[in-house]
Order: sequence, then structure tokens, then C-alpha cells
Amino acid sequence: MTQQQVEVTGPVDAFRQFFSLQRDVLVLSLAMFAFSLGFQMTNRFLPDYLVFLGATGFIVGLFATLGNVIGAVYPYYGGIVSDRVGSRYALTVFGFLSTFGFAIWLASAYVPAIDLGVTTLEPWVWVFVGLLLAQCWKSFGIGGHYAIVKQATEPSRLARGFASTETFRRTAFLIAPLIVAVLVADQLMPGFLWVLVIAIVFSLLGTLAQHLLYEADEDSVGKEFEGFGQIVDDIRALPDPLRPLLVADTFVRFANGMVYAFFILVITRLMGIGLTATLPVVGAIDLSPAAFFGVLLSIEMFIALLTMAPAAKIAEYTGLKPIVGLGFFVYAIFPIMLIFAPENVWILVALFAFSGLRFAGLPAHKALIVGPAERGAGGRVTGSYYFIRGAVVIPSGVLGGFLWEFVTPEISFTIASIIGMIGVGYYAVFGQEFEAYQ
Repeated sequence: MTQQQVEVTGPVDAFRQFFSLQRDVLVLSLAMFAFSLGFQMTNRFLPDYLVFLGATGFIVGLFATLGNVIGAVYPYYGGIVSDRVGSRYALTVFGFLSTFGFAIWLASAYVPAIDLGVTTLEPWVWVFVGLLLAQCWKSFGIGGHYAIVKQATEPSRLARGFASTETFRRTAFLIAPLIVAVLVADQLMPGFLWVLVIAIVFSLLGTLAQHLLYEADEDSVGKEFEGFGQIVDDIRALPDPLRPLLVADTFVRFANGMVYAFFILVITRLMGIGLTATLPVVGAIDLSPAAFFGVLLSIEMFIALLTMAPAAKIAEYTGLKPIVGLGFFVYAIFPIMLIFAPENVWILVALFAFSGLRFAGLPAHKALIVGPAERGAGGRVTGSYYFIRGAVVIPSGVLGGFLWEFVTPEISFTIASIIGMIGVGYYAVFGQEFEAYQ
């Protein structure tokens, strides 16, 4: 695979650069777009779906923790399977499993509680089962995405390379919540069931497209991970600039993991605030709290799309560290700002717009992770990094759920912001710059 010079200065340029990428990058990213659409239409709204099915706040926290376990473990097992059957077939298998997971989420609404004598199997249990399958494709794709972009981009322009693919992929993150907002405009159900149907269709299309169009002969996707037998060596071999980044990132992500699943519940359950307004052309609108949350997510992602490419360009002058630090700061401060925010529509709009700035540092963050890796080892370094971070972050969801259910949501979100700010401070003091940006 030949290197390509990446010139990205804004969102439009990011799209132009994306479509000039090689076929393997393009096909994989198109599949990522389809699956991202499905994930974003469902995952951010699943906590409210769980509550609808009878789950408590603590159960929502357990659900978030299961997601953390999957995020830590699946990339390695996915790599093992890929080594055995080849990346094309592995991606196809994981795609179909994800589609089946979405189908189980849909079926959960129609399955009654099952009395087992000793205990009762509640409908929300099947949402947990569905998660085990729905996350298959997403969790497998991490290392391959990083490795491909690294191979196709000059070291000093890695942030721009990631900005290109991220801008395209995260357009799905902008569109998906708007689709949900339309379908759940009056209330969560039954509109969310149609959301799940659409997610099934998109994941199925993504699976078929990648199987028919993806040429696995010329890239190393599926050959980057070597399984748990290599984990100790991989951890020891992490490049020096990654160590303080990993520590800080783990603090920030642990904090985010405590509250991420509960953002929708703040809007729909604590505040119960929807959106009533009169817009030009559209006229009067009256959105339910769940639909308003979808609008807020789209606003957040709109700001992200506007800022990712320019921030990647700025990083070439300031270095990666300040941009990454900005993203960490927004991650850390947002929970306490949200939980104590007045119940005002426009303040919430401003808050989620501010939250979109955390994605501004994402391309720089990814560049700093994979940049110092030796050529050909990007996937393994990425897998090791995410495995360590994911393993430490695993308990965050259940801790946040416990505090939400048995203490107070305010305490949970405050503690989360404190933990996040510890990570921000650590990175400010000990974080290192990638040499190519110095």
C-alpha cells in the first residue's frame, strides 16, 4: 500500500480526501458508516429502552459495564478468528452477528417475563444478550481502521488522515439521532421499534456490501492481533509517548463510563424536558424528551464535524498534545455541567454543542496512539492500548449505576467529573508529544 499525502483543512475537504482513498479503506469505511448509523440509532437510546422494559438505574449501569467488557475483550478474539478464516469472511461473520443482535433487541419488546420459579427472567435480559452480538463488528474494526490509516498516511499528517475517515464515518452519528427524533417524536415507544428495524436493514446492507466489495488481498486487516498470548509483550512494548496518554485517557474514560449511559435519562427521566418551538418552513414542532435527546446528539455531532478537520490542521502547528488535552477537558467537565444545568432547552442545546468539542481532539488522539508504533504494528499497538484502557474502565458503568440508584445522580456525575479532571491534570503535566509533530 502506498502512502498518500493527506490535505484536510475543513469538513468538505475531509469528504473529498476520503473519497480519494484506496479501495480497501473506502469499502471498510463505508461499512463502518452503515454500522455506525445502526449503533447510534440504538445504543444511545437503549438505557431508556431498558427502563421501559422494567430495568432499574443499577441495571442500566450493569449494561454499560457489559459494554466495557466487550470493548476490552472482543478486539483480541476478533483478531484470532480473522487469523483463522481471513479478514473478509471474519468481517462478514461479525456483520451478520451484529445484525442478529439488533434483531434480539427488537424481539425483547415482545418477549414476556418468564417465571423460572426461583427467579423471573425479565424482558430487559434479552437486551443484554443482544449486546453480546450487536457489538461484534464495531469492536473488531478498531485495530484495522487504525492500521489502514497509518499505512496510507505520512507520519506528520496522521491527524488529518484520521480526520478524513472520522468526518465521513461520524456523519452517521449526525444523521442517526435525527432519524430517531422523527420516529419517537411523541414518545419512545413504539417509534423505537421502527428504529431497531432500520438498524437491522443498515447492518445487513453493510455486511453484504463489505463481503462483495472488500478485497482483503492487499491489506493486513485481521493479521494485526495475535491474541492474549502476546498481551504481556505488547504492553511492555508500548511506545513511551503512549504511557502517560494511556493513564490520562483511562481516567477520563472511566469518568465518562460512569455517566455516559445516563445522559439520556437525565433528559427523559430527571428533567423530562422536550422541545416545543415554531420553525420556518417546518412550522410548530412538539418533541418528546427522547426525541429532544436525539436532536441534542445531532447538535453535538454537528459541532464535532465542523471542528475535527480544522483541529487536526491546527495540531500541525501546536502539536497534538494541546488538542488532545482539550478533548479530555470537555469529556471531564461535561457531566457536572449537565447534571446541574437549569431545565432550559437552549442551555441544554449550548451544553451539547460544547460537548461536541470533545471530538475535535479525536483525530489527534488517534494519531498520538498509532503514530509512535513501528510500521506494520499499528493494529497490535492499538489493540494493546484499548485492551488496557478497556479492562480498567470495565467497572465504571456499574459504579455509576450504583451511585445513580442508591445515592444520587448528582453525586455520581460530580464524582465522574472529579475523576476525569484528575486525568486532565495528569496529562497536562506528564503527556508527551509525538516527534513528527514537534
